[in-house]
Amino acid sequence: MSSLKIFSGNANPALAREIAGYLGLELGQMRLGRFSDGEIDCAIQENVRGCDVFVIQPTSPPVNEHLMELLIMLDAFRRASARRMTAVIPYFGYSRQDKKDKPRVPITAKLVADLITAAGASRALCMDLHSLPIQGYFNLPVDNLFAAPVIIEYVESLQLRNLTVVSPDAGGVSRARAIAKRLDAQLAIVDKRRESANVAEVMHIVGDVDGRNTVIYDDMIDTAGTICEAARALKKAGAQRVFACAAHPVLSGPALDRILNSELEQVVVTNTIPLDDSKHSCSRIKVLSVAQLFGEAIRRIREETSISSLFV
Repeated sequence: MSSLKIFSGNANPALAREIAGYLGLELGQMRLGRFSDGEIDCAIQENVRGCDVFVIQPTSPPVNEHLMELLIMLDAFRRASARRMTAVIPYFGYSRQDKKDKPRVPITAKLVADLITAAGASRALCMDLHSLPIQGYFNLPVDNLFAAPVIIEYVESLQLRNLTVVSPDAGGVSRARAIAKRLDAQLAIVDKRRESANVAEVMHIVGDVDGRNTVIYDDMIDTAGTICEAARALKKAGAQRVFACAAHPVLSGPALDRILNSELEQVVVTNTIPLDDSKHSCSRIKVLSVAQLFGEAIRRIREETSISSLFV
């Protein structure tokens, strides 16, 4: 594995170090700072000519800063003659605008995919993309991992009886159904009407949750409005205990306060996005690591072997 090198931007160095440790490697040496006017200053401080380089950088908040870091790092590796550059993007920002569903709006997911391709990436490795068609927006190979195996293992350890997995909206039904099947649980759906961005109004529950333990499953938690309203509706419908699980803890704005004042017993997330101390120490938030999943995927990509078993 002498030609395999792992580098990290400033978005989530802790996850990058954990992935590198799983592979028995140290993070590559790079200077990534700022000029006095705020422009990004990047310099690779070791030889990468002919190497298989993996750049770990979720485009999490502040998304514009971290996206530009990723693009500049990829350009630096291309100009340093790396043999192949894989953009490892645990959280893919700008993914929620993935289609033109109203007049005069952009498709930012496609735009960002084009930028990453233009910067020189040879392939991309992501986790729980907001919608699966985003893979087709890249003109290069994309592997989309799922946090489900890590989350399922934790939920099973809770030994919840009479379990129902709940999709917070119609768009997440297939995701919730797959989790329910793995947990041998029932499925319920929250009928939600979104009045505006980041504002959700729960209408009613489709499915029986009376007297049952429930797990709301989604790909990300942003302002937590959706899951907190869903938890309130589930309790009103007679649910006994309410948990929430998601791969990406964006947790912006009033998210923490909403969780602390909600009916949620626990919110289970992964470390695709680093949490600040106030969120990480919150007793209602449980953070699971996906480093082993990413590390194993990187190993198999490097060895040109199948990673399909990691998708379930």
